[in-house]
Amino acid sequence: MTLTIPDDTLEATGLTERELRIEIACRLYDAGKLALWPAAQLAGLGRTEFEGELVHRGLAVYRYTPQDLQQDLQALNKLGRKSPCPSL
Repeated sequence: MTLTIPDDTLEATGLTERELRIEIACRLYDAGKLALWPAAQLAGLGRTEFEGELVHRGLAVYRYTPQDLQQDLQALNKLGRKSPCPSL
């Protein structure tokens, strides 16, 4: 699919074509519409460069979910370590 943005619209943003592509990719990632790698590809960047763009905008690179916490606590318990949160 090709998306065409009129020159006057691009000019109104004050961004270059490359900057707009990165901005759109960052916003789609932040909204949860794209995963990290597809967003980086849309931006035309490598993963590390894209992560830098997210950080530059104050956006979280990784989102630690309650499920991630639960999995980490289960892994620690398997290793014989006590949970810092007894209710979990």
